[in-house]
Amino acid sequence: MRGWVKFVATSWNGTSSAIWRFFQTPKGLLIIVLVILAALAAPREGIALVAPGLLAAVMVAGAIDVLVLRRIQGAWEFPSGAVLTGLIVAMVLTPHEPWYVAACTSAVAIAGKHIARTRSANIFNPAALALVATFYIFNTGQSWWGALPQITPLALVVLVATGAFIADRVNKIPLVLVFLGTYFGLFTLTTFLGDPGKIAEIFRAPDLHAVLFFAFFILTDPPTSPVRYPDQLVCGVLVALASYATFEWVGAAYYLLAGVLIGNIWETWHRWLFSRQRLPSDGHIAA
Repeated sequence: MRGWVKFVATSWNGTSSAIWRFFQTPKGLLIIVLVILAALAAPREGIALVAPGLLAAVMVAGAIDVLVLRRIQGAWEFPSGAVLTGLIVAMVLTPHEPWYVAACTSAVAIAGKHIARTRSANIFNPAALALVATFYIFNTGQSWWGALPQITPLALVVLVATGAFIADRVNKIPLVLVFLGTYFGLFTLTTFLGDPGKIAEIFRAPDLHAVLFFAFFILTDPPTSPVRYPDQLVCGVLVALASYATFEWVGAAYYLLAGVLIGNIWETWHRWLFSRQRLPSDGHIAA
């Protein structure tokens, strides 16, 4: 009996220690932050309205990813990346979409993560890719309710504080600042050159909240964003230009997501080019 108690206690201590370490990692911290934002926003949107899509998105993403990871790695692993993807998908889609739309979008996201990839990482931000793809399949609406646009203006402080915390932990503050500076600079310039009324929405909720949520939690996705500061500066400008161009010329609701997908392509090409430069003619990596 004592041996069994000791075994259980040791197992519990090891498990709790592993859980504690996980929630100190960037992925663990981001899950905590997104859950906090969802919990703040859900009562205003209506918990009964939000819950089906949120649960469906997270559960479907996690279920698919855990099976794929099991087959690839030969061991069971907590699908933390899939949980994050499901949360982001649900918090961007309008909660008025049927639950199966959120579930299908999450499924597309996980499929895209494992299909469109290089040897080292996925090419596209999974949530962004899926949200753009299912826009054409289901004609989905995107309210970005998880960015807290419908509650007290003080929520903007919470969004910026938590977002800056996550961006700092993944070392992507330059990327965020350059993107936001270029993005708002382009739209501010447009107000002087064209009709200000057409783009006034960019500076108000929910679009203002959406771009902050996007910059802090989607643009900074470590597998699909640059590591080096000079590359972050280039990528930030490129994503802002692509988002601006999509808004002005296409007018699609996914203009921010289209911008990050362009940035993902650039980053993949840049990594490939860098890896080619490290390979001499004999195919071995240069010292």
